[in-house]
Amino acid sequence: MKQRALLTPAVVAAALAAVTGLASLTTPAAAPADGKHAAASRMPVEQSVLVCPAPSSSDIAETTYTSITPGTARGKGSARLATKDGKAVLEPKEPGKPVGATASGAEAPALTGVASGDLAPGWTAGQTTKVAVGQTRGLLGVGCTAPGTDFWFPGVSTAKGRQDYIHLTNPDDTVAEVDIKLYGPDGLLKDKPGAPDRVFQVDPHSTARVLLSPLVPDTQVADVTAHVTTGSGRVGASAQISEDGVGADWLPASADPAGSLVLPGIPADATSVRLIAYAPGADDADLRLRLAGPGGTLTPAGNEQLHVKAGMTASVDLKDVTRGEAGSLLLAPADPKKPVPVVAAVRVVRGSGTKQELGFLPATSPVGARATVADNRADDKATVLSLTAVGSDAKVRVTASPGTEGGQAAVREVTVKAGTTQALSPPPAPTGAKGTYALTIETLSGGPVHASRTLTLPQDGIPMFTVQPFSDDHSTVAVPKPSQDPGVLL
Repeated sequence: MKQRALLTPAVVAAALAAVTGLASLTTPAAAPADGKHAAASRMPVEQSVLVCPAPSSSDIAETTYTSITPGTARGKGSARLATKDGKAVLEPKEPGKPVGATASGAEAPALTGVASGDLAPGWTAGQTTKVAVGQTRGLLGVGCTAPGTDFWFPGVSTAKGRQDYIHLTNPDDTVAEVDIKLYGPDGLLKDKPGAPDRVFQVDPHSTARVLLSPLVPDTQVADVTAHVTTGSGRVGASAQISEDGVGADWLPASADPAGSLVLPGIPADATSVRLIAYAPGADDADLRLRLAGPGGTLTPAGNEQLHVKAGMTASVDLKDVTRGEAGSLLLAPADPKKPVPVVAAVRVVRGSGTKQELGFLPATSPVGARATVADNRADDKATVLSLTAVGSDAKVRVTASPGTEGGQAAVREVTVKAGTTQALSPPPAPTGAKGTYALTIETLSGGPVHASRTLTLPQDGIPMFTVQPFSDDHSTVAVPKPSQDPGVLL
């Protein structure tokens, strides 16, 4: 009989760290004296990795960076976001205190970095870029992301008037091999003779910017889903979109495919909302559409359901669905007994005529135990925080950090009724705030809760805005406790 090796706690921790690629763990406490197998414990991560895409190709771009690790720990640790040549841009020194930086023009680079010790759990960074005029004008905001191997971007396009790029940033010491597949209303968009290879090599500690339209020359499709995967290595991936007449913004990756999705915090004054969804499996999806507003949940008239064929992208124009009240789009299977996983995002336009502005909001995962968006402004009209409770009432704690240049933190507890969206305008802000600040949400009871932050910085009558989702910062990891029983294998 072949003997199997027992896994020690240290081996388990190392294996989990290798799988996530995001965290290293301390060895858990000793097993109970009675030798019985104990339940898993949660422990703080000891290392976090973030990547930030290059902000803009415009020479007049102005970018603000903010980074923070939430909490009040006072132990040892370090955090550093730096350029490819090693120049530090952001270096938080203490949990709970954000740091900021600025950059100008098209030369602002992509950033990569690592946080360790007490600065690792929940380490968050974000960048907001304002471009006043030109083809890429707009307010472009995006959170720096953990590197991964699989990303979905419903809502990109190869149509005339659109310039959509996938930014790929490799934080590691080895080459990453990345594949990009595009799916339209009729399925996979196939290469034509002369089309560039869809497999890209991203060198260590470097970034690649891939324009999507040349991947399918002579094929113009308005609503496309991009699937980004790695054959080797890992990358951070974000989609940057510019559209003639309505500006530019980032599209973060959608939450993982699921039968039910939440797209939280569509602005109250949205003049156009377009839902794009994709079903990656072998089955068609029939989705029931609902809008969760401040007073409850309703079904958009004339858009009660959306049929999404397997392997194809579907879309529907919901027009001004929010009608003056911030709301969240809820997607659920029309038949609860037949859930089919989908990914989704919405394209949002505010303003009218020549004063329109574009933004995107993907389906998001729940806030979970804690989530943070780093870059917010204390102006009463600049920041709106949207909270949506699904399934049951929920209570959350919202913490506004001090500003990067001064101020005192503020805290508020908020109860959100099930099936509603509560828009905090303004949300908590630090007293005497100077510079940018972070908003952190913690789930205290009930839930799940989904959330986003809308930042609006008008320019010449244009309601320039960007929406950033909150997602669980995964600052702790479940680690199986060891057993002294030699017959128990992990």
